[in-house]
Amino acid sequence: MLELGNAFGIAFSLLASFDSALLEIVGLSLKVSLIAVAVSCVLGILLAATICVYRFPGNRIVIVLLNALMGLPPVVVGLIVYLLLSRSGPLGVLGLLYTPFAMIVAQIILITPLVAALSLQVLEEVHRGFDEFFRSLSLSPFEKIRTLLWEARFGLTTVGLAGFGRAISEVGAVMIVGGNINHVTRIMTTAIALETSKGTLSLALALGIILIAISVAINTTVMAVRSLARNEAHA
Repeated sequence: MLELGNAFGIAFSLLASFDSALLEIVGLSLKVSLIAVAVSCVLGILLAATICVYRFPGNRIVIVLLNALMGLPPVVVGLIVYLLLSRSGPLGVLGLLYTPFAMIVAQIILITPLVAALSLQVLEEVHRGFDEFFRSLSLSPFEKIRTLLWEARFGLTTVGLAGFGRAISEVGAVMIVGGNINHVTRIMTTAIALETSKGTLSLALALGIILIAISVAINTTVMAVRSLARNEAHA
């Protein structure tokens, strides 16, 4: 019990002193996750808007596939990216394995189906409300998509935050393709796993506290966005 108390004490000291090693890990975590989420939001939201506006053969199959890919195991994604980027893989000559780029690619593959599926739910609900309006004005598909994205902006912001929450807490895929190399690919989740296995609980606890704080911040932001959306709807 005393050892655990000491670990918490050192953890709070690391946080209070803005320890350089701690900041480096947090900074890389945020960089990797924010880039991955930004790319995933562009791809996922545009895909969802296209599916919502365009009706084509196989539309339902694509939707079912997106929903299925939401539950894609992170370790499987990590394995696929590893095989692509390893020396014997088709992209091995690029030397991208065990780099932040490989981690970003793995997170994009993981997050894009989630963003697309959730965005589709948001956009379809908005589309139902605007369907007659679109028909009366004979809008082009591009104009419909632009209108939908604007009207659903609060819901889509919430989707983006959900994607960021998934990315920042992911460990399996990034561990496989990043290798958890100190000063190169070590992020919060992989560092927590490593430090815990070594019995170095102080750094793991400090990083865990930061992850919890980020989770609380994300949920608080989601609530604020929803409240803003309700206020605008009633205005």
